[in-house]
Amino acid sequence: MARVGKHERQSWTLAVLSICVVAGFLFVAASINSDGTDLRPAGGDVGSLLKERSERIAHRRDDARELRSDIDSLSAGVSGAALDDYRDKVAKLEQPTGLTALHGPGIRVTLTDAPKSVDPEGVDPNLLVVHQQDIQAFVNALLVGGAEAVSLQGQRLISTTGIKCVGNTVVLDGVPYSPPYVIEAIGNKSTMNDELARSPETTSYRLYVQAYELGLKIETLEDIDMKPYGGPVSLEYARATSS
Repeated sequence: MARVGKHERQSWTLAVLSICVVAGFLFVAASINSDGTDLRPAGGDVGSLLKERSERIAHRRDDARELRSDIDSLSAGVSGAALDDYRDKVAKLEQPTGLTALHGPGIRVTLTDAPKSVDPEGVDPNLLVVHQQDIQAFVNALLVGGAEAVSLQGQRLISTTGIKCVGNTVVLDGVPYSPPYVIEAIGNKSTMNDELARSPETTSYRLYVQAYELGLKIETLEDIDMKPYGGPVSLEYARATSS
């Protein structure tokens, strides 16, 4: 019987760990998106239902982070010059891609719908609520202003995060949230504030704040604790471009 070399054993171990990582993310993603319940509940307080579902998903994302940490610890036991070099490259990418926790000074932006008492005649009701493009405008301005990390509703945003409007709620990575919408960004407070004041899109939102009492609150904070991204990182619809 042929003997299995040390390098082959290490490669096999790494392959098993990689399969476990992928399987874990798939199970977490499936659980988050379906939860085995009716996505159209009849009756009840919609706001409370959204809050309960969001909290349940947040707990499961915390579990996913712990599992990822356990996998990283197990992976650290696999040695070899090539593997160590590969691991160093991955470690350098984790922080800028949002896969590690971060804390530091920054800005918090809170956006809210206009009060129900505001009902100007002849004005489209859609102008009185916060939309996806409003949230995206502030997120983009913070990033242009040098934000090192950004979160929405406490969930870390990464390059593949999807934010979209569904009815009077905003859906983030498949999870619905109701206002107020809280955006936090870690980075240089001065440059981020400057960009928030300079951006044409955020300036447009301010006009609606003045005209229709849409909510806007901007705070500077000395320390923000931001969790790492807790969702799956695989690309579902990505396709390689032809060279």
